[in-house]
Amino acid sequence: MFLGTYTPRLDEKGRLILPAKYRDELGNGLVLTRGQERCIYVFSAREFERVHEQLQGSSMTSKQARDYIRVFLSGASDEQPDKQGRVTIPPPLRQYAGLEREVTVIGAGNRAEIWDTASWNSYLEEQEQSFSETDEHVIPGLT
Repeated sequence: MFLGTYTPRLDEKGRLILPAKYRDELGNGLVLTRGQERCIYVFSAREFERVHEQLQGSSMTSKQARDYIRVFLSGASDEQPDKQGRVTIPPPLRQYAGLEREVTVIGAGNRAEIWDTASWNSYLEEQEQSFSETDEHVIPGLT
């Protein structure tokens, strides 16, 4: 499970040093793809296969499902971290998420997310009020 918040930096080649706590899960390969809210989703190869299987179960007659699958999969890139735990973020994904040098990596349970730091801080500030107002109707079993 991916947890926590980290603030590594992109180097001049667009590489990111993965948080040490994530390396065991991602060391055998990972998939980067467009995430919602203009971040990059980071899945272990195994988890991405599971997500892909779920997507395959969606109705091909649903335009919304087709559109989501196209955007999600067309931006996907399978990557292998190097011995230093660095992974290259492809230029189209860096552009999509507006990544420059300052990035924030957050744990989101079954995936990590890579955000432009300013975008993450703005998003978090906007969401804090609704976070405190969330009840069990939104997330069942939350007490």
